[in-house]
Amino acid sequence: MRTTDLSKTLDHTVLAPETTRADVVRACARAHDVHVAAVCVTPAYVPDAVACLRGTDVKTCVMVNDAGSAALRRQIAIVERAVCQGVDEIDLAMNLAALRSGAFGIARQELWRLVYAVRTRAANDARGAVAVKAIVGVPLLDEARVRMACKIVSDVGADFAVAWTGARTPMVAGDVELMRDALPETIGVTAAGGVDGLAHLHEMVSAGATRIGISDAVEVLEHVRATTNRSTQ
Repeated sequence: MRTTDLSKTLDHTVLAPETTRADVVRACARAHDVHVAAVCVTPAYVPDAVACLRGTDVKTCVMVNDAGSAALRRQIAIVERAVCQGVDEIDLAMNLAALRSGAFGIARQELWRLVYAVRTRAANDARGAVAVKAIVGVPLLDEARVRMACKIVSDVGADFAVAWTGARTPMVAGDVELMRDALPETIGVTAAGGVDGLAHLHEMVSAGATRIGISDAVEVLEHVRATTNRSTQ
């Protein structure tokens, strides 16, 4: 895969608890230089990322991960504010507890309300499309529940389903393949968390991932660019 093609599959994540505004500004500048698809930040840093990436080909993404019925009103407020601040994409955690317990109606209703909040706020603000990526905790679900989660993602009109493992659990190609098989072609698959190194990235793309979220996306692309430059000299 060419570097230009690879770059637009990568979301550079800046989500560590110790992240500062200076970290976000620096990450956005480097991300623009290598033309990743998006920089993903926490809600507190959306204004900074939007300001840094305005006018570039890199999108601003926000991660909203406090899923669960008790947090739904807070989540809706966060996504509406993020849309108003200019975010291009929103990663939303599905209610994992509801999925694990078989309470699929609750999981569906919550995700629908969040997607509706994003679409309505974007329309009211004449923002244009804001992509919604629904996060599915794949390693903690059996195949039937993963397929049901994908059906919910499709039913509510989200744009991507995110196969998420957490940073310490390696992403497995089979999980991405399962989600790709369970979703219509109009919905993309993101592999996020537990992806390490260029070979692993290519494995995820081969499995059907259209986007990959990693914290070292910029470093990977800088390495690829340097290696390519040396080989052509």
